Amino acid sequence: MKNSIVIAISVVALLWMILIINYIIPIDFNQFGIMPRRTEGIKGILFAPFLHLDWRHLASNSMPLLVLLTGLFWLYKKVAIRILVLSTVIGGSLVWLLGREAFHIGASGVIFSLVAFFIASGVFKRDFKAILLAIFVFFMYGGVVWGILPGQAGVSWESHLFGFIAGIGLAYFFRDVE
Repeated sequence: MKNSIVIAISVVALLWMILIINYIIPIDFNQFGIMPRRTEGIKGILFAPFLHLDWRHLASNSMPLLVLLTGLFWLYKKVAIRILVLSTVIGGSLVWLLGREAFHIGASGVIFSLVAFFIASGVFKRDFKAILLAIFVFFMYGGVVWGILPGQAGVSWESHLFGFIAGIGLAYFFRDVE
């Protein structure tokens, strides 16, 4: 469990360092986000989760990331890195293919993917720990499901939706992994 917490804190600290550097260096890092259907926007598939608009944006993603990454690296040690990378790549690729024309940035797509992954894993795996974690995640973050619908200006609901879909797919794909 301790290693899982250290990994989660390290990832979130990295995101904060990137935002601080973005404020210090006079380059708009957000241009490295996902820009759908444009060749230059492909790089955003990998970079977008590391980029945040401002302190408030990153602050709203930090606590869910800490909790979800801790759970991922604690309960799914063998596949945690694969799940994290695939959540980023699958969700980001779907945003690049199907998202509206705008820069899409932030870790919320990964957050939605992990929420869906944990809930769907509880359903697919049917083991006690997975179900317990699924219930916890549902009660903590189940309300985020409303974020997959368009509505709030400046929010990439596409990242939320496609991250959520990616998480369900990954839960099914890794359902037999201990």
